[in-house]
Amino acid sequence: MMPNNRKPSKRGRLEAYYNPIPRVDRSESVALAPNIELNEVVVDAVEPEELHTQRTGIEEDRPEVMNVTPLERDPGLRIPVMQHPVNKRDEVRRAYLLLGPYHPRLKYPRSKFGKQYRGFNFSWFAQHPWLEYSPSKDAAYCFQCFLFESDPPKHSAFTSEGFKRWCSVNNGSACAFLKHSGNVDSGHSTAQGNSEALKNSAQRISLLVEKQSIEAVTRHRLRLKTTIDCLRWLARQQCAFRGHDESKGSRNRGNFIELIKYSASLNKDVNAVILENATGNATYTSPKIQKEILNIISNRVRSKIREEIGNAKYCILVDESRDASKKEQMVIVLRYVDIDGYVQERFFDIQHVENTCALTLKNGITKILNYYDLQVENMRGQGYDGASNMRGQWNGLQALFREECKYAYYVHCFSHRLQLALVKTAETLGPVWKFYSMLSSIVNLVTSSSHRFGDFQSAQEDEIAKRLSSGELETGKGANQIGTLPRATDTRWSSHYGSVCSLIDKFEATCTTIDHIGASDPKVTPKVGEAQSISEEMRSFRLIVHTQ
Repeated sequence: MMPNNRKPSKRGRLEAYYNPIPRVDRSESVALAPNIELNEVVVDAVEPEELHTQRTGIEEDRPEVMNVTPLERDPGLRIPVMQHPVNKRDEVRRAYLLLGPYHPRLKYPRSKFGKQYRGFNFSWFAQHPWLEYSPSKDAAYCFQCFLFESDPPKHSAFTSEGFKRWCSVNNGSACAFLKHSGNVDSGHSTAQGNSEALKNSAQRISLLVEKQSIEAVTRHRLRLKTTIDCLRWLARQQCAFRGHDESKGSRNRGNFIELIKYSASLNKDVNAVILENATGNATYTSPKIQKEILNIISNRVRSKIREEIGNAKYCILVDESRDASKKEQMVIVLRYVDIDGYVQERFFDIQHVENTCALTLKNGITKILNYYDLQVENMRGQGYDGASNMRGQWNGLQALFREECKYAYYVHCFSHRLQLALVKTAETLGPVWKFYSMLSSIVNLVTSSSHRFGDFQSAQEDEIAKRLSSGELETGKGANQIGTLPRATDTRWSSHYGSVCSLIDKFEATCTTIDHIGASDPKVTPKVGEAQSISEEMRSFRLIVHTQ
């Protein structure tokens, strides 16, 4: 048979020209994002080689990796991102972002629109980088909208269905591609912004939140550390914490706030996180925070003392008194021998008690000892004052503890014993008793009345000014203060010495005040006789002082 050399008809040549068989460039689909596992993404989108040959009529050497690659490059054959598992969608998006939009270069088929034949143009990729072309569907798609399209899709023309109306491209403001891009508020712009954010891992929300959390924790820790350091310093120096006026407009906001401000002046990092520069709900300066921190510190100190005692024997020293608010407070001191053989006395705890009955005190002490696992059986001594509720032989505190531990011997506090001995000795010596009796009368006469105490302060001002002008006193910060005459008490043996020193320091002002009281009208001032009697005694005492 002779070969058929007949040329194709004119119509056949035209159809072959305007409707060429597309040649798909599959080489771009080989790349796979390194963070995507082959088995993690649905692989049904990969077209089998047999179906590809039947559909296109072309037998081509397709790369072997296509048989296992889960990412389909042809936008017309892709599985929508929303159909992937929820926890894998971002990984699929990142993988496609690494590959980029699908821009195959081939002879695109042309379709008749009215009297003209139109088809896809490769130059459109440069004009619209988001654009993709599907050889299987002969349609255009939007790469970003495909990645971040909702379910059901809102832009189906450029995502699921594909765009084919080539006649509406490059026709000015009515261009379909320009309409799809829209303005900054369009859905395409939102999807494009999401793509850029997903590509830039430094801008991911999780990393930003984590970074901000780390920075916030660092700032809070520095602020809290400054508060703790200031509280420890004030507690160690036994200084008052709070001030009379802690408002922002106050010139002196108290020791604690002022110490924090001083710390800020030495460190710019501290200055950036404290007080006005701190968040409103985390300044760490409130009295509640101060008490919580001090409570934590005190618990650690007590735990350290308990660690030093171990299983050794110990003694307790207990005393009770009223505070400024008239509440009974019980103080416990532990006495023990440390591991180096030295005797230690540690202030252990202070506790409020409802009353000073022996049983109440015993229950309070036992509660504290049991909390820190200090066995009463290891107690070898008790030190209290001489009050009946403490030293009572039958119902006193020492007797109640002796019932549980017979080796917990009671010892009357040596400081109280010394005080009582001094008081009793002074009462048996006429001159000493007379002196302290007069001292008590002077203090009562001067300080018991606000009017007389005002005269006493005025006399101190005049006396200080006179001694400064004569050069007897030196000026200085905190020097030459106006004060009062403290009372001496029988239970504070050092108070007698302090009262005497105060009288000597303010002797001239005291004499001036008493002389003024003695010269007053007896009808107005009922203490005239007492003041005159004390004035005579003080003249003799003044004579003795000047003679010496």
